[in-house]
This record gives sequence, structure tokens and C-alpha cells, in this order.
Amino acid sequence: MPETAASTPKAEPFRAAIMQIEPQWIDYNGHLNMAYYNVMFDRAIDQLWLELGIGPTYMKERGGSTFTAECHVRYLREIHLGDPVQIHVWLLEADDKRLHTFEEMRHASEGWLSATSENMSLHMDMNARRVAPFPPDISERIAAVIKAHSAVARPEGIGRNVAMPSKR
Repeated sequence: MPETAASTPKAEPFRAAIMQIEPQWIDYNGHLNMAYYNVMFDRAIDQLWLELGIGPTYMKERGGSTFTAECHVRYLREIHLGDPVQIHVWLLEADDKRLHTFEEMRHASEGWLSATSENMSLHMDMNARRVAPFPPDISERIAAVIKAHSAVARPEGIGRNVAMPSKR
């Protein structure tokens, strides 16, 4: 997939290409190992970054990239070998240096929700290896995608934290 800042963003979450589970990702419980949920979420984010113009070419030509600062994954339903997967990504918020995303992993043909991932990514100046502001053209593209994504309902699960259920 070429790296380009796409045309006007749509008022829907970004839909990554359909992915297949690789056999070596299945653990001894007979389902997708937890580590590979993150691999698949990361591949989907890489596809969105290409649309935003902040993929490998951006890193090579402009010296910028992103690092994940925080990630919260919820595992809701097992995925097995042979299950086609599609990840939907919402770009929720951003400031001059950070991107807040939410992803849903769904069975691509049946539509049920398997997992979610909420992330905070940092924009990096790769020469200094420090957090740095996005260039103006990238900030404009990010703002356009956030505006488009804000026009659709937010998925359940945003802002969840890890805690024991309270006893009352």
C-alpha cells in the first residue's frame, strides 16, 4: 500500500484490510495468543498511518515517526485459525504531539467483536529521539480525520481502566 495522505476522510472509522490468522499465532489453548492481537492491531494502525502520511516514507524523508506510549487491550471473544479479521480504527483526539486511537477487532464475515485496543501514540523526531510536534500539513490531515470520525457514534469501551470490580 503506497503512503499518501488520502483525499477527504469519510465519516466512518478507518477499516483496515482483512487479515488472516497465521498458524504459529495459535497457542496451546487453541485460539489466537494474546501477543498477536497486538500484532494485528499494530498492522491496522500502520495502514491508517499510511493514509495520514506518517508511515515509513515519512520517517525516511522527514525524520518523524510514532511510538506507542500506552495500550489497553480487552479480549472479548476468542479468535481461531481460519477466522478472517478486520480492524476498525477511530482517531479520537490529538494534540500537537499525541494521537489517541481506539480499535475494534471484528470477525470480518460475521461481524462480532473479538477485542478492542485503546492507544496513545507519540510523534517522535527520530534524529533527536524525542517527542516533537507534528508538521503543520500532518496536523491538518489529523484534524480532518478526527472531525470525520467524530461524526459517527463512539464505540463502547473508550476510557476503560483495569480494576477489580467494586464490592458494594
